[in-house]
Amino acid sequence: MTPIELIIAGAGDRGFVYASYAKAHPKRANIVGVAEPRDYYREKMAKEHNIPDENVFTDWKDMAKRKKFADAVIITTQDHMHRDPAIAFAKREYQILLEKPMATDEKSCREITKTALSKNIIFAVGHVLRYTRYTQKLKAILDSGLIGNVVSVQHLEPVGYWHQAHSFVRGNWRNEKESSFMLLTKSCHDLDWIRYIIGKKCTAVSSFGSLSHFRAENKPETAGDNCLECMYEPECPYSAKRFYLRLLERGKTGWPLSTITSEMTKGGIIHELRTGPYGRCVYECDNDVVDHQVVNMEFEGGETASFTMTGFTKARERETRIFGTRGELYGNGKKIQVHQFLNGKTEIFDTTIDAPSVPKTLDEHGGGDYALIDAFVSAVSHSDSSLILSGPEETLETHLMAFAAERSRREEKVIRL
Repeated sequence: MTPIELIIAGAGDRGFVYASYAKAHPKRANIVGVAEPRDYYREKMAKEHNIPDENVFTDWKDMAKRKKFADAVIITTQDHMHRDPAIAFAKREYQILLEKPMATDEKSCREITKTALSKNIIFAVGHVLRYTRYTQKLKAILDSGLIGNVVSVQHLEPVGYWHQAHSFVRGNWRNEKESSFMLLTKSCHDLDWIRYIIGKKCTAVSSFGSLSHFRAENKPETAGDNCLECMYEPECPYSAKRFYLRLLERGKTGWPLSTITSEMTKGGIIHELRTGPYGRCVYECDNDVVDHQVVNMEFEGGETASFTMTGFTKARERETRIFGTRGELYGNGKKIQVHQFLNGKTEIFDTTIDAPSVPKTLDEHGGGDYALIDAFVSAVSHSDSSLILSGPEETLETHLMAFAAERSRREEKVIRL
């Protein structure tokens, strides 16, 4: 089979993650173009994949203007920049893998969907949770009728205290004007996952949440404005100095450390903490996204679901309880425990046993990163859109759930979809 040719629009963390598939499977995919405004990351991508100079761009617009020179494009620009490249490359009839969220507003999501459908292209959105071995096993259990008909679902996204501080207080997704609201940027694929598991359309949502802790009025009296010059730092669980330097000590130089610096030395990290956004006191940032939120959902068969997103947890896998007419299920991203009412039997399914190995760069989200890009490459290779679990129409549907939930939170009312 001839390898498919891919181009990358946005050589950030997610761009490198998906591009690494080509290094692991050169007979299935090659990276032949990249667009990235930052010199270091653009040059790194070009070097790692031997991309010809004429296919290296600082702006995705210049890459899109070119006559089509690859089979597919992976769009991993910042969230608020998704609409324009998605539409431009769709019009060029590239097959598209678009990182989630699809876009940061409802109108743009609808425009992307309309264009993708009109061009009849293979279009996938990065809802990696659908593709994991765990999810597929859990869905198979439900479809088998082992716990009867699903009546209700409880789903928890334990963001993790350090992840909240890194990404949503100090980092790229801290401020709605620069990215979008928290539910969309962090948890749109949780709502998508719930929709996928229940298998029916959502008919109504309500939501509550706020930015309760990472505010100026909660700053300790002895705290400074930067973690490097702060008397309170040794007592602060959100210390950037402690967190990032410990990562370096442990040799963990990938995400999230790779987002703050390209110089993986103690001096390089300290320099960035002193001069960049990641050393700021968590109580003195320009963050405005919520740090906790709940969403209640009703589906077309009367099923209900509750979703909790909170930054005040130990970072771990998502946890889910599913209540059926014949049994109850609990899952934690790896193991699935099923209790049947009729015989009182409890059975545990460990989805990590005999799991195929995947490249280290693609093992995040329970192997979902690898499974998604592998499915996309297969879909493009065989011109088979049925291999995509997160196409344009259902992705639009679940994004509309997120927009409705945020509207509910702000307007304090139930929103009918």
